[in-house]
Amino acid sequence: QVQLVESGGGLVQPGGSLRLSCVDSGSIVRFNTMGWYRQAPGKERALVARISSGGSTIYADSVKGRFTISRDNTKNTVYLQMNNLKFEDTAVYYCNFYPSVQRYWGQGTQVTVSS
Repeated sequence: QVQLVESGGGLVQPGGSLRLSCVDSGSIVRFNTMGWYRQAPGKERALVARISSGGSTIYADSVKGRFTISRDNTKNTVYLQMNNLKFEDTAVYYCNFYPSVQRYWGQGTQVTVSS
């Protein structure tokens, strides 16, 4: 059974870095395009970055040059390296397939950028 579990969030100052991890218990992410999404307070959930099974990546304009999505298929894990974090990056971050599949939304991991 596939379950996506996010971790790595926390409280960080502006300009800081975090690395998020998404582990798949079902070992199928390696065959699929995966995405990191985020939902800020009062806003819709939105795609931040995605990575194909072959490693091709696409980013939202707001994170280009600061965030890097990657995957380690041997560990069934997708990562999101976030550098130069800004106040507006504060959100709950989720991983899911791309396009997303409703039943695979997890609890997410909270990222708070604050001074």
